[in-house]
Amino acid sequence: MSLDSDVIVDRRRIRRKLTFWRVVAALIAIAAIVTVAMVAAPGGRGALTAAGSIARINIEGLIRSDQNRVEALERLENSRAAAVVVHINSPGGTTAGSEQLYDALVRLKAKKPLVVVVEGLAASGGYITAIAADHIVAQQSSLVGSIGVLFQFPNFTELLKTVGVKVEEVKSSPLKAAPNGFEPTSPEARAALDALVKDSYAWFRGLVKERRGMDDGLLEKVADGRVFTGRQAVDLKLIDQLGDEKIAIAWLVAQKGVKADLPVRDYKLSPRFGDLTFLRAAAAVTLDAFGLGAIARQVEQTGMAQAVDRLGLDGMLALWHPAGAD
Repeated sequence: MSLDSDVIVDRRRIRRKLTFWRVVAALIAIAAIVTVAMVAAPGGRGALTAAGSIARINIEGLIRSDQNRVEALERLENSRAAAVVVHINSPGGTTAGSEQLYDALVRLKAKKPLVVVVEGLAASGGYITAIAADHIVAQQSSLVGSIGVLFQFPNFTELLKTVGVKVEEVKSSPLKAAPNGFEPTSPEARAALDALVKDSYAWFRGLVKERRGMDDGLLEKVADGRVFTGRQAVDLKLIDQLGDEKIAIAWLVAQKGVKADLPVRDYKLSPRFGDLTFLRAAAAVTLDAFGLGAIARQVEQTGMAQAVDRLGLDGMLALWHPAGAD
């Protein structure tokens, strides 16, 4: 009996030691990953500082206001990079975030030759971003356009009736906090929202007309909310040329005097905290350390972040999302 007790005590002691060293290993791994990420971030040791190179930046996913990204682009303005290639693969996002990014790229373009390459999608706010450049290159099957604005909100009126819940409120004026989703949208509230959407749409159309040199007839043709393939977009003046990064760099060489033999180096824009890849890696390492390998693999491969991101978009949207898409 005494022997069995000793065995149990030894096993518990070994288990505690294993848990301790797993935690230590996880903490060391997280610290290492965070350190590497900080070094690679804009302004860190991995930032683009070498002269005689072309900076490559990537705009991916949903676009929203991001002061860290603006500051990273400002640092790029003052770097010794010879030119900038902007890769875009985005369905858009908020109008405010898209405008902020557009303005930052316009300021960057005033300091550095800049060209845009549409990877797969530059729709709505993504297209606002693209037209900051004087030259847009897209692949034949890329999708561009979706010139339009929307304001959407859920309405729970019928659901509340079903469950027998009534939301009461006291407000200073009829249009305060309207629409709120808890009552039918009044004609006055709908008219106010319609005015907001039309004003933002007029701004978007005016920007496209000015930047792409379109007449009213062509603008009407492209500004009905549709997306177009790269092949279609060339004839419609939404883009300038079909091709990839090599074609974009060839334009920089021919039109902006950039040296043809310059290397292209990635310049990392600071992502939002919840989107940082190294955080996923750190979480996976921690789960692995505790023997939760299956969950760790799910964390590494999860696609939930973008879905949650969509729910977090507030305000006026310049966003393309085909019906039925995930």
